[in-house]
Amino acid sequence: MNSVAALILLQEEPQIPSGAAAGMGIGMMVLWLAILILVIAALWKVFEKAGKPGWAAIVPIYNLIVLLEIAGKPAWWVILMLIPFVNFVVAIIVFIALAKNFGKGAGFAFGLLLLPMIFYPMLAWGDARYQPQP
Repeated sequence: MNSVAALILLQEEPQIPSGAAAGMGIGMMVLWLAILILVIAALWKVFEKAGKPGWAAIVPIYNLIVLLEIAGKPAWWVILMLIPFVNFVVAIIVFIALAKNFGKGAGFAFGLLLLPMIFYPMLAWGDARYQPQP
């Protein structure tokens, strides 16, 4: 066997995605969409609990401004949220203030940061009441 024939035999056929892979991809997209809708609905309810318009939860950038207002932080912090690495520190501070305004502790704030799909619904539909801190 010559080297050209050996190279032809070693080449693989192009991989065509199977039906199972496509199904998994669609399933993951549906799951992601369900989680997104859950977080948006919970954020909507959190805004309403704080006396803000619920529809603000679906407006980009404006929802950050409203969240900052609820947390008792200045609106110009939105600019800090656009700076890489700084935004992580600012988010921690905002979530701690948000949790405190709803009568929760720092542990709950880190839950909001790391697992929003669990902690926002707890804040929205739980017994937490909005009480802004002076």
